[in-house]
Amino acid sequence: MSPQQGTVADRILKAVRRAPGCQLDDLEHSCPDLTWKQVFLEIDPLSRTGQVRLTAKGLGVYTVKLPTDEAFAPEPEYQVREER
Repeated sequence: MSPQQGTVADRILKAVRRAPGCQLDDLEHSCPDLTWKQVFLEIDPLSRTGQVRLTAKGLGVYTVKLPTDEAFAPEPEYQVREER
């Protein structure tokens, strides 16, 4: 790994920033020189420390996003009526 690429964690975080909500398996393709095991072993502590959020979408299917991505999620579709 060249120094320009950064740590495995840095590279994974960069890939998630480029594709928020990507599937865990997609990260292996975003970082082709890493194995699935390397990606998983780095995602685990990133998730435990709150740097990424994993969401189960089905049996063995997880999406990965940054916690800050939720700040830009659409608002719920309801309106508060103001009293006059």
